[in-house]
Amino acid sequence: MTAPSYTRADFQTDQEVRWCPGCGDYTILASVQQFLAGLGRPREEFVFVSGIGCASRFPYYMNTYGMHSIHGRAPAIASGIVATNPNLSVWVITGDGDALSIGGNHLIHVLRRNVNMKILLFNNQIYGLTKGQYSPTSEAGKTTKSSPYGSIDYPFNPVSLALGAEATFVARTLDMDRNHTQSLLQAAYEHEGSAFIEIYQNCNVFNDKAFIQLTGKEERVHNRIDLEDGKPVVFDEGAKAVVLRDGQATIVDSSTVDPGAILVHDSTRPDPAIAFALSRLSHGPYGPTPLGIFRNVSRPTYESQLNAQVEAAKEKRGEGDLAALIASQGTWTVKDPSSNGG
Repeated sequence: MTAPSYTRADFQTDQEVRWCPGCGDYTILASVQQFLAGLGRPREEFVFVSGIGCASRFPYYMNTYGMHSIHGRAPAIASGIVATNPNLSVWVITGDGDALSIGGNHLIHVLRRNVNMKILLFNNQIYGLTKGQYSPTSEAGKTTKSSPYGSIDYPFNPVSLALGAEATFVARTLDMDRNHTQSLLQAAYEHEGSAFIEIYQNCNVFNDKAFIQLTGKEERVHNRIDLEDGKPVVFDEGAKAVVLRDGQATIVDSSTVDPGAILVHDSTRPDPAIAFALSRLSHGPYGPTPLGIFRNVSRPTYESQLNAQVEAAKEKRGEGDLAALIASQGTWTVKDPSSNGG
């Protein structure tokens, strides 16, 4: 069978894209559509599931199957799709509020279970849809409508959270860097299991230039740490490097250490400790911040083990009988206490 030939336009719908002018979501949408077009895979085999938030309008703009679901529950709905039809490529579109506040438990459990879905978390560090309240990733001291004296909440580090949940694929990119984003999309697509990508996404209305230290022409050269497998972790045109000291990732002047002491990145390490240490170099887009794939390891997927159990049960007991199951064990008769037998 000949693989279909697509362009980005084939993945666009007739719906008007309704985000604020200049929103980083436009660039992410274009990156995803362009990436999918290059795969040569039928559009009918892709499903996009979202929760609630600005990013969650995404399924309307993708000419694939999709669902705009309920707040924080996109991973749960996507899990059902994956379990019932493992041949589909299932993608979850979520935001920092949707995924890390009301949806926090759903996110961590789908990651630890290693359900075969790709999760794109658009992190703009603000609640954009509800007009500018601080979110679970807003920096401490953030002044907003809901925190006029500054937020006293300590923010999540989404990459650290995903690694702590034992996710098998964890990465971070920027909305403005389409080439980098598409390279991570490709790696996530090829990964068997849960793939989590945090995307720093600018909200030019309520949190403009939150990522300027990584996107600004003058600032980014000093702060962007690109993680590449098999290469020393260096940045700032080689002037700075990352070394491990007592299990912690530390930034040093490259000239002050032996080149052999510089950490060589390896996202396939079974133990996530070093990946976690790298994620702690920054607690947000402030100062030197790693981008790229932190972890990429293999582990059996949830749905493969689930389907194996179902097949094993069929071989042992044949097709199930729901009525017999309900009436099997743990049943009892409740008598009327007013009767003689009560």
